[in-house]
Amino acid sequence: MSNRVLIIGAGGVGRVVTHKCTQAPGTFGAVCLASRSREKCETIAQSLNVPIRTAQVNAESAPEVVRLIRDFEPVLVVHVALPYQNLAIMEACLETGVHYLDTANYESRELAHFEYRQQWDYHERYRRRGITALLGSGFDPGVTNVFCAWARKELFDRIDQIDILDCNDGDHGLPFATNFNVEINLREITAPGRWWEQGQWHTCDPLSRELTFEFPGIGPRKAYLTYHEELESLSRHFPEVQRLRFWMTFSDSYRNALDVLQNVGLTRIDPVDYEGRPVVPVQFLKSLLPDPVAVSERYQGKTSIGCLIAGEAKGRQKRVFIHAPCDHQASFREVGMNAVAYTAGVPAATGAKMILDGKWSSPGVFNLEELDPEPFLAALPEFGLPWKVQETVSDASAERTSQPAAGKE
Repeated sequence: MSNRVLIIGAGGVGRVVTHKCTQAPGTFGAVCLASRSREKCETIAQSLNVPIRTAQVNAESAPEVVRLIRDFEPVLVVHVALPYQNLAIMEACLETGVHYLDTANYESRELAHFEYRQQWDYHERYRRRGITALLGSGFDPGVTNVFCAWARKELFDRIDQIDILDCNDGDHGLPFATNFNVEINLREITAPGRWWEQGQWHTCDPLSRELTFEFPGIGPRKAYLTYHEELESLSRHFPEVQRLRFWMTFSDSYRNALDVLQNVGLTRIDPVDYEGRPVVPVQFLKSLLPDPVAVSERYQGKTSIGCLIAGEAKGRQKRVFIHAPCDHQASFREVGMNAVAYTAGVPAATGAKMILDGKWSSPGVFNLEELDPEPFLAALPEFGLPWKVQETVSDASAERTSQPAAGKE
């Protein structure tokens, strides 16, 4: 069957992607969902209205992924498992001549640092093989990159500043829980803040800079400067932009709990000795905290993620907020997952459609902002994420900081 798709990853995002692919039989053919846990795949399969194949695979083993690809014969692999596995799956796709898509860039287990360089290095080999790799086809990165490309094409003559703002205003009623994979989430937000300005990188202590932004339909919320991978690709592909930053909202209670966990060492990613055995504190913490998938049914409220873009159009200064709101309970009713997983899974399915329909068919390795934004943004609402453009006078420059000055790299 044409357009067969192998989805690797049976977490919350994998559930959303699988639902969306099976809801669009005109684009997607047979689907195989694979994970280290076949039981999780079977649970998702039972929630669908159509049959799919399931499989067990260790995605950190390129030979295992190769064997699964050769057995199922997909056109495309949609990787929504852990970013530790990106390179192994890219190798497997290269060997078998299959398109590749992921939602987050590569990380090593040993270092809380992520970058695109190792994946960008595959570009020539993918080009020669005649296959496409689409990097970061989630929401942020992903839709935010497409928003920027579309704004440059349709709204601005020159873009000066981009602030990406990610607000989860949901409430699950629990003392503390992460929105997605505990280990990946905590590694991300406890790393130093980093942003691009005037042609160089600047750094600050984790979550030390904050601002208050009026999110449409939600209201004013405090957001904190963090580093996110789309800043790396946007700084490369938008060299004219003077400043690129990423902000994420956290409640005061979340910040307080996070501070305690950090102070007692439970967010550490290096192993410590416990009664003669090595234990990684953040992995132990993961076993104690609620499973983000299980929390979905409890979530109330909304998310709002978008790009605040400032620049010049027709000789005048212009500022817009391009965003996509999403409701936790509406997402759960549709696919059994919260809006955080929904906003990552829908763009993954949309990016897959772009490859399968031939809209994004150039061979090589690409971030989403390098490709034509029009077909992606036309398809996004069809998959369940309508987006909006709001002319605004709101600014994101009045941040507060708890340290005297930022460093430079």
